[in-house]
Amino acid sequence: MATERIMMAHGSGGSMTKALIDEVFLPAFGQDASTQGDDSFTAVLESAPAHLVLSTDTFVVTPRFFPGGDIGRLAVCGTVNDVATSGACVLYLSCGFVIEEGLPLDDLRAVVCSMAAAAREAGVAIVTGDTKVVERGGCDGLYINTTGVGVIERGTALSGRDCRPGDKVLLSGTLGDHGVAVMACREGLGLVTTVESDVAPLNGLVSAVLREAPHVRCFRDPTRGGLASTLNELAVQSAVAIEVEEALIPVKDQVRGCCDLLGLDVLQVANEGKMVCIVPEDEAGAALAAMRTSRYGENAAIIGEVLERPAAAMPPVTVRTELGTRRIMDMPVGEQLPRIC
Repeated sequence: MATERIMMAHGSGGSMTKALIDEVFLPAFGQDASTQGDDSFTAVLESAPAHLVLSTDTFVVTPRFFPGGDIGRLAVCGTVNDVATSGACVLYLSCGFVIEEGLPLDDLRAVVCSMAAAAREAGVAIVTGDTKVVERGGCDGLYINTTGVGVIERGTALSGRDCRPGDKVLLSGTLGDHGVAVMACREGLGLVTTVESDVAPLNGLVSAVLREAPHVRCFRDPTRGGLASTLNELAVQSAVAIEVEEALIPVKDQVRGCCDLLGLDVLQVANEGKMVCIVPEDEAGAALAAMRTSRYGENAAIIGEVLERPAAAMPPVTVRTELGTRRIMDMPVGEQLPRIC
């Protein structure tokens, strides 16, 4: 890595995050079949008659309450979605709380009730947990860790390594809602935008797509680093190129306006209720229709396709602009919007 100290950019979901994982964690923990480079280190553990799927994540968003959600709903939905990307049926969650001395008890009650409501919506049970209270200044109010457990049928194997030329790229809805909502709340831009976070459990949407398009290559939720990080990771994993059509990518006018005003690339802004799906061309229509049956997939669209990548020097991901030109969709290096999840 270029630095010997941790920087905020190491949490961006971009190239510095990848370097941290590749150079620190994988050499220590190993890179076996359970850490194959797919979403958020989701591990598929062999057992009979089905495989167990396990994923864990920690949430440090600020502010704790934002338009459309809060840290509790985010903690449940984020981990549910990570497990669901493997194609698993999500069953159970654990939760761990690090609470700063002085946190208003009403805030904690509100967060816990929000977690319970999100778990009911997702159809999962929160079955165990832990709390630690630290002195003032020991954390920023409240941090939450959630771990999810699911089961997946033997023979189901979704992987970012399986994208093939000719496959279609689907996106379940509008980009950038979560990142812009959190940033607007944090920076007091309420008069500029009324955008709400998209934070939502997507396990039902994933199941619907798998029923109608059984040969899906992979799912991925474009959280930190946004669509840009997600597509670059998939292209590199599968040694392919991906091209998307700018005009086909759904973005709300207010989100686009805020990003333009603040110099942000909406393709790199975080999402917490969206799913990217790579699917064979002959199943793309069925997968799209399945997405649109979900309340969280009403704005789903086919936004691009997977191409051959004949030379390593060729950019992994490109965008065909509305003017008919092409530009490179880079993986972000630093942190556009810190502390959004």
